[in-house]
Amino acid sequence: MFVKYGKAYAEICRHTGLAEEADDALLAVKEVENAVLTAGWDGAWFRRAYDAFGRVVGGASCEEGKIFIEPQGMCVMAGIGLDDGKAEAALRSVAEKLETKYGIVLLTPAYTKYEISLGEISSYPPGYKENAGIFCHNNPWIVCAETEVGHGGRAFDLYRRTAPAYIEDISEIHRTEPYVYSQMIAGRDAATFGEAKNSWLTGTAAWTFLSVSQAILGIKPDLAGLRIDPCIPPDWKVFCVTRKFRGAEYTITVKNPDGVSKGVKRMTANGQPVAGNVLPVFPEGTRVIVEAELGC
Repeated sequence: MFVKYGKAYAEICRHTGLAEEADDALLAVKEVENAVLTAGWDGAWFRRAYDAFGRVVGGASCEEGKIFIEPQGMCVMAGIGLDDGKAEAALRSVAEKLETKYGIVLLTPAYTKYEISLGEISSYPPGYKENAGIFCHNNPWIVCAETEVGHGGRAFDLYRRTAPAYIEDISEIHRTEPYVYSQMIAGRDAATFGEAKNSWLTGTAAWTFLSVSQAILGIKPDLAGLRIDPCIPPDWKVFCVTRKFRGAEYTITVKNPDGVSKGVKRMTANGQPVAGNVLPVFPEGTRVIVEAELGC
């Protein structure tokens, strides 16, 4: 998170004329990124932490809790490991070790005994809450991460695992309201695998909306304007979004004739070509018709 939002802070600083502060922020970001790529890398995924005694949490050397969902999603969202294959490796580890048919569990293997150096996380029964439950709040982080590496089909598939609109046919298993997100779904170690708990009490809806609107559909607010950068399943041929941004209303149609997942080839706004994939800021009250085409 420090790397991801540190970069954003530096961008804001440059935009407001604080060049020296931007440089200082990026130096700090680089230090943390280097720490993640060294002490935070476990060989096939990102480690979760170190405890107060300097022992790894979330590494292959751990008896339980070998891999956690949070660092895989957040590190890739921050762009860490995109250049050297670590991001792809971490997401493969998620698919191999954490993914289930009802969503991605928070960690594996589940803790079976109380760990005094870890506290609460090891106090829950295996498969529930933070102890290897499917924590819906951070499943969208993996959705966002998959779009960073261009996996549009996988991102949408993972989104559907926890989305109420797509799981109504398992209501007898899910057992909460079929129109609202829950905080967690019981993981594969639980006696009630697939049963949801704590509906309404969660940040899941907000993170899921961001993962769908900004990561999959790719409509992203930017300092310079509105960025159009979808990452969709390759079999999607077209979609349309209406987005209000800084007082203007944008009707955005994205076409995908070549069956790709990512990459805006051309774009127009009110019939005029737009260089790149960032729409300029239009005056308040303006209605803007945007057409974008994906392609290689």
